[in-house]
Amino acid sequence: MGRVISISNQKGGVGKTTTTVNLAAFLAMKGKHVLIIDIDPQGNAGFGIGLNAEEINTTIYEVLISEVPIERAIFKTDIENLDIIPSNIHLSGAQVELLNREGNEFILKRFLKKIRDSYHYILIDCPPSLGILTLNSLVAADSVMIPLQCEYYALEGLSQLLKIIAMVQEGLNRSLKIEGVVLTMYDSRTNLANQVVNDVKEYFKDKVFDSIIPRNVKLSEAPSFGKPISLYDRHSPGSITYEKLADEVIRNG
Repeated sequence: MGRVISISNQKGGVGKTTTTVNLAAFLAMKGKHVLIIDIDPQGNAGFGIGLNAEEINTTIYEVLISEVPIERAIFKTDIENLDIIPSNIHLSGAQVELLNREGNEFILKRFLKKIRDSYHYILIDCPPSLGILTLNSLVAADSVMIPLQCEYYALEGLSQLLKIIAMVQEGLNRSLKIEGVVLTMYDSRTNLANQVVNDVKEYFKDKVFDSIIPRNVKLSEAPSFGKPISLYDRHSPGSITYEKLADEVIRNG
């Protein structure tokens, strides 16, 4: 049975989509069958691997709202072993449309039961909020990976995410665990970045991944070319570190 990992942080701009796309690409390169599920209405995960979700009629929105069979929303990418269920701006209405639906926290989990045996890893790219879409992701997941930028206020607001995770663990998904914290946008030249690394490691102990994602121009450029960093610049610092992160995830089981 495939492992479902929710990649979540309610703060925007911390590297959720960058981590989802690049981790997925490296896992696929290592022979793992991987599915990305984009539940962020911005739809950036699709663009990051060259898929224009605005031109697609069957996305995660149709699955969640219209109960379209999830298999119909799966698209193969140009990367061997890597599939995606994309999203687009239509998903922004799902927060309201799902609000009064009975059992609305379990919809994604119910659909994933049908396909999770087909993949080694299913990575869910969450929106920068703690609404019903992120809640669906946490309920459906085996674990949650938290990208955290190495900047001032990095830990601010994180307590709210941890409260939501604890709430899910108590009643909705007792087996949910924290996969780990991924430090992103690291600039070794600054004292602040090094202080953030120390603070996060002190707070999360052994739940911090060894792979720390650097600030890297190539990482920033890659999505505009519709490629993960592994295809855009295989030997850049960002590429090397995301490959190490993929190795860590595989070692975690």
